[in-house]
Amino acid sequence: MTSELIEKYVESEAVTNKPVTVSFKQRNNVTGIFIRGYDYADMKKKNFWRIIAEAKFDEWNTSKDINLARIFNGVDFTKIK
Repeated sequence: MTSELIEKYVESEAVTNKPVTVSFKQRNNVTGIFIRGYDYADMKKKNFWRIIAEAKFDEWNTSKDINLARIFNGVDFTKIK
């Protein structure tokens, strides 16, 4: 997917801080929350996205530690729902 399509979806009010499922071309689906960290603007220009996995939601809600996120390349996304 292009960074513009992903950005439009991530920045919509309906998705902010809500879990979504991201489908990939060559890996298993990931359910998580898109994070807008300190480097969000630079990352989205390169089509990279930080996602907190569903298993780490509780820890994220208490600590807000950006190191809990994994970085994914938007080119590998096929669908976000």
